[in-house]
Amino acid sequence: MSEKLLLVLDEGTTSTRAMLFDCHGKPHGSAQQELTQHYSAPGRVEHDATEIWHRTLACAREMVSKAGGADRIAAIGITNQRETVVAWNKTTGEPLARALVWQDRRTSDFCERLRGEGHEDRVQKETGLLLDPYFSGTKMRWLVENEPTVKAAAEAGKLALGTIESWLVWKLTGGAHLTDASNASRTLLLPLDGAQFDPELCDLFGVPHAALGEVVDTSGEFGHTLKELFGAPIPICGLVGDQQSATIGQGCLSPGDTKATYGTGAFVLANHGDAVPHSAHRLLGTVLMQEGGKRTYALEGSVFVAGSLVQWLRDSLGLLGTAAETETLARSISDSGGVVIVPGLSGLGAPHWLPEARGVIAGLSFSTGRAEIARAALEAMAHQTYDLAAAFAADGAEWTSLKIDGGMSANDWMAQDIANLLDLPVERPEFVETTALGAAKLAAVGCAMYPDLTTASAAMRGGLEHFKPRMEPGVRKLRLANWERALAAV
Repeated sequence: MSEKLLLVLDEGTTSTRAMLFDCHGKPHGSAQQELTQHYSAPGRVEHDATEIWHRTLACAREMVSKAGGADRIAAIGITNQRETVVAWNKTTGEPLARALVWQDRRTSDFCERLRGEGHEDRVQKETGLLLDPYFSGTKMRWLVENEPTVKAAAEAGKLALGTIESWLVWKLTGGAHLTDASNASRTLLLPLDGAQFDPELCDLFGVPHAALGEVVDTSGEFGHTLKELFGAPIPICGLVGDQQSATIGQGCLSPGDTKATYGTGAFVLANHGDAVPHSAHRLLGTVLMQEGGKRTYALEGSVFVAGSLVQWLRDSLGLLGTAAETETLARSISDSGGVVIVPGLSGLGAPHWLPEARGVIAGLSFSTGRAEIARAALEAMAHQTYDLAAAFAADGAEWTSLKIDGGMSANDWMAQDIANLLDLPVERPEFVETTALGAAKLAAVGCAMYPDLTTASAAMRGGLEHFKPRMEPGVRKLRLANWERALAAV
């Protein structure tokens, strides 16, 4: 019989996907379904947790069938968009309200209040995070305070709170309440050097400690799926947040290794080894992975809007037929004609952290057309990455090269523009969906397919493509000056 396969559940912001990988990291199939985005008010973004579960299960069943049955699956790995929060009933296993998505900004006022009370320094020192609506803890508090069903469940001791991987593990196993250290480190409730969620931080944020799951490693055996789901139990052996997963998928296993993922948002992580990271330039400290209770950390810069800018130009403004059209339009002109887009559509993330910022399109003239706007949208990715590079350098973590991935990185023009503006070599794997690959590597280690992550990574990483910088210094200087002027207007 041929070798067993690894099943990865990749939980994105706009879709859920199941993928099959073999022990060499080669994909053997994929099933994907879109997720409904609910915008109940400005600044609010919600998902239906039941829809996430049903569509994930449908995709997983399709891939289990393609593999030849549950006995052909060695293990499941789960990776997810990290800060989205689900509240559900521990008795019934059903969600109590819509999930609050990581992009949701409804807790801005609460974050500002805590900041005004002088809590941010303490929170950053303990958790590596800043007081921003992006993170899970303030969303959990909002649900408890504002959703009567959630509040009642908390008072009755029946409330479960968790991020998407925690929700899926509960549903897959029939009641295991777990969260891995990488996702837990995004809640504002886990000290970077603490094994479990901290009761004092929970009190500060108004989150019932009893509603949270147990913090576990990113690889290991976390339980088995219910027999009735796939015909036979399958072990769940990898759990990891999507950006940490992409970092692992890129093979960034040594201190200093740096990757940037361009998906709905853009996220740069640099491996920080076993030293707890502390940033003086508004970057984030986070858990990269945890094995046998031992943590590897990362320094992170998070940009809220990347691919979602192109989606907005396509779906809301009707300027594009397809996302791929941006590359053709960008190549059709020699420059953007001075047009600059600052994509603050849901605030600005690192290193600016301006939750109330709004998007800006500057430099418009009668000569501006679709091509200039499309090119400016792609250029915004390089500019946001440049700002992060400057912050990393100021924190003593200067980049010498950059590994990129994510669906948007398949755009060759954008990849070259990032190399040009940063004046650094950029490396892209032939298989750009490294988020799923990272979870596959962790699952492979968790089920003992490989003895350790270094061995798994060496065996499962494919070919690479390289982009070398080739921009004139004067052009770069003008681009940066235009960006700074536009940034000042948000």
